Amino acid sequence: MRNIHIHILSLLISILGYAQDQETKEVLFVGNSFTYFWNMPQMVEAMAKDQDVALYTDQSTVGGSNLEQHWKSEKGTTTRNHLEKESWDYVILQDHSMSTIDAEKRWKEYNQKFVKLVRDKGAQPILFSSWAYKSNPLMQTKITESYQDLAEHLGTKFVPMGSVLALAREKRPDLDLFFDDKHFSPIGSYLEALVFYKFLTGKSVMSIPNRLTTLDAEGHKMYLNFILPTTGDFLRQLVEEYPMETLKPE
Repeated sequence: MRNIHIHILSLLISILGYAQDQETKEVLFVGNSFTYFWNMPQMVEAMAKDQDVALYTDQSTVGGSNLEQHWKSEKGTTTRNHLEKESWDYVILQDHSMSTIDAEKRWKEYNQKFVKLVRDKGAQPILFSSWAYKSNPLMQTKITESYQDLAEHLGTKFVPMGSVLALAREKRPDLDLFFDDKHFSPIGSYLEALVFYKFLTGKSVMSIPNRLTTLDAEGHKMYLNFILPTTGDFLRQLVEEYPMETLKPE
């Protein structure tokens, strides 16, 4: 009888430990269409759910907006409200795609303001290094170097999305990664979601499915994205092997 009690106690401890390990991480994506195109934040959450990882995503995004507008609650942005009234584990900060090139002073100032505010609210800020336009891949060097320098200066991490995209374009120029000159196609957004899933969880992406689903407001299955198996295999291997610094569990 004593052995049975010990077994039950061990099982309860194991279950409680698993529950603690599975405490949901809350992620807020801040930015514009480079973030929300093709439901990217929802794809990250769908990937996590498929892999039994407790991750919740939300977004504060307005097309064409920059972080100064988010800071000042202009252009319909509500980011300050999200940060004041809700608790987050991670806040992803995505500025306008041309900011490091056309408005570097503003870009530095408002990234710094948000990094401090996010930390003051008890969350971890993460910089989102965007990508070069399809018509001008030479943009990427400036974007990446700027984010590397700022992340080091602020003591925070950044997601090297532009660098991963540049590698994908180099290895598979046949893939249609763009919807237009700057926004991703569904394939590109799937790659973007893989990068964020890997970065946020540190887990392998190799078993992420080619079809991602969620539930609509009535609880019915809804498909977010479809990727050809051969394309999915390439993208997952690319992200899996990319030397990306990921967040460590706290």
